[in-house]
Amino acid sequence: MAELRTAHTADLDVASLGAARRLLWDVFVEGDAMTEADWEHCLGGMHVLAWEGDELVGHAALVMRRLLLGDRALRTGYVEGVAVRRDRQGRGIGGALMAEVERMIRAAYDLGALGASEAGRPFYEARGWKPWPAPTRALTPTGIRPTPEEDGWIHYYPAGATLDRSAPLTCDPRPGEPW
Repeated sequence: MAELRTAHTADLDVASLGAARRLLWDVFVEGDAMTEADWEHCLGGMHVLAWEGDELVGHAALVMRRLLLGDRALRTGYVEGVAVRRDRQGRGIGGALMAEVERMIRAAYDLGALGASEAGRPFYEARGWKPWPAPTRALTPTGIRPTPEEDGWIHYYPAGATLDRSAPLTCDPRPGEPW
């Protein structure tokens, strides 16, 4: 089994960050290809890294975002950049990465959230993540705009906050894709 290491972006050396970036670009190809904005979304929070010796075989990032639910701004642990090297998939590494991410969410946030891919959706749902049942929206410099293309793909992980799941969920602004 891989050894997990958890560290803030500020505490990772250049080689570890470079290995994480390369892993994400290797795993996410074609329709789910990584972009520079996607990589930026992984930075500034916690990283869970799965190592086999000196080889990075898995990565997940957890960053703080504010999601609006009604008149409440929820402190949200937002999951980014979950990937396991293709030749190591199906061995429990992804589950181990997410178990650590979920532990941090329960300990430090009102809510966990992520944007699931079609391939990742069954994995997250088997872990207890649920699609947000109401419409999604994004806060932009010109106001709040609906994001219907994300409806059903944004998943949440309850972490103690009382949630009105009939209310639209609005994400804070950031470069690239809002969710």
